[in-house]
Amino acid sequence: MIQIAIMGLGTVGTGVAKVVAENAKQIERKLGEPLQVKTILVRHFQDGPYRQLMTDDFKRIEEDDSIRVVVETIGGVEAAYEYTKRALNAGKHVVTANKQLVAEKGAELLALARKKNVNYLFEASVGGGIPVLHPLTQCMAANRIDEIYGILNGTSNYILTRMVRTGAFFSDALREAQAKGYAEADPTADVEGIDAGRKICILADLAFGSQVDPAAVPMEGISKLSLRDVRIAQRAGYRVKLLGRCLRLPGGGRTAYVAPHLIPEEHPLANVEDVYNAVVVKGNATGEVMFYGRGAGELPTASACVADVMEALQASPRREEIGWEANPAGFRDPMELHTRYYFRIEGSLTDAAMAFGQVEVLSEDGETAFLTDSVSGEDAARRAKSLNVLACMRVLG
Repeated sequence: MIQIAIMGLGTVGTGVAKVVAENAKQIERKLGEPLQVKTILVRHFQDGPYRQLMTDDFKRIEEDDSIRVVVETIGGVEAAYEYTKRALNAGKHVVTANKQLVAEKGAELLALARKKNVNYLFEASVGGGIPVLHPLTQCMAANRIDEIYGILNGTSNYILTRMVRTGAFFSDALREAQAKGYAEADPTADVEGIDAGRKICILADLAFGSQVDPAAVPMEGISKLSLRDVRIAQRAGYRVKLLGRCLRLPGGGRTAYVAPHLIPEEHPLANVEDVYNAVVVKGNATGEVMFYGRGAGELPTASACVADVMEALQASPRREEIGWEANPAGFRDPMELHTRYYFRIEGSLTDAAMAFGQVEVLSEDGETAFLTDSVSGEDAARRAKSLNVLACMRVLG
């Protein structure tokens, strides 16, 4: 019997316990022996099917030699960081879905895991139930990864989908997402791009081998997005999506950011709707490969956690290829990147042309919406200073 512990009994922690119990036969067949949740760390005891497994004392997990893997689903950094360090120091594998902890402390915790000859695995931290990190580090190991971009937050994607399909304003679509349980009471991390930003940092860390500090990554969400711009984009053959993006830059260095983009309607990401996520990985040998599925939810995320538990137990003794250097040097401002931009201005086509030269007009009705030629972000910002800008977004491609 293999014993594991869970830290936290929220949505994901409960899902892990369910997956272990409901898929017991399949898991036993693959591991060669049964897998059992022995202890669950909680802040407050509560009645339910797992009441007899609960404890509020982490030492019961830390000092129990029969517990081989700890699944961290607490969230946040403070307690999760402390308990993860203690579990690794005690010689236990740790599996997590905690994107904030991995993005901010991953290099340190991976180094500690290597020192203790155990695994620190976090497949569920980026795509929920979508397998992204394992293919990135193993199946695409022969590639140089040049770029990763995608729809990394299901809540914001659901809101944008409702704005397109029904013409709902952002505030109304957000309330609908909250009513359906897709958005938290405080949706800041989702709608302001913070959640997607943490995920793109982890992807960049793995792809490029060096730490990307979340504090250095510009993160723009969708809370200021106007329904007017969504409609203009749609009429012109584009969809508006919130993308996280990281790139390897010519001459060395790397960059990452999160921002709304106009995506051509023929691009596969344009048809990723509702709470679904999709991640595109661009390798120098494979070209673009897309991973698609539900990016969150109790059972999809729990499934990824339990798969990591099984991998930690089967790895001998640990996965060598997981990790990155703690040095953040080489990160560059994404405003250096060249792309086309969408602007909506209070002014005429003449005003737009005077600032940007040749432009593609999308709408003229007292305001002017247009696309620029490819320019750097710095150049776009400089040229736009002469205009009364009402909206601005990047264009993918």
